[in-house]
Amino acid sequence: MSDKDHRLGVSEINLVTRHLKLEPNDEVAIRAAVADIDQLYGLDGVSFDEKKWRLDLAYDASRVCLDCVEDILMKHAVEISHDWWTRFKEEHYRFVDQNVKDNANHEPWSCHQSPPGSRKKK
Repeated sequence: MSDKDHRLGVSEINLVTRHLKLEPNDEVAIRAAVADIDQLYGLDGVSFDEKKWRLDLAYDASRVCLDCVEDILMKHAVEISHDWWTRFKEEHYRFVDQNVKDNANHEPWSCHQSPPGSRKKK
């Protein structure tokens, strides 16, 4: 386990970081969107880099997804960049987030365990 304490609802095993380039927009709207995103349960951190117009996120992918963040951005009329690289990263982020979410609820199995219902007698 790391030395960093995480926010409530964030498990380090499911923690992911995301970087999304934003279209140039009103900084007041971006600040309002960042403040709303910061209230999401399962979010570990959010920041906006003004020089690169980049939104940096860290969240528990079993609780928060990229679509939740994009809904808040849309509510504040903030657009994610339409370049091919950002679109490619978005799709990859969605795939990984769904994979983390599916695996968070999956019970691991092992070939070293005895099958359910069978017990070794001594």
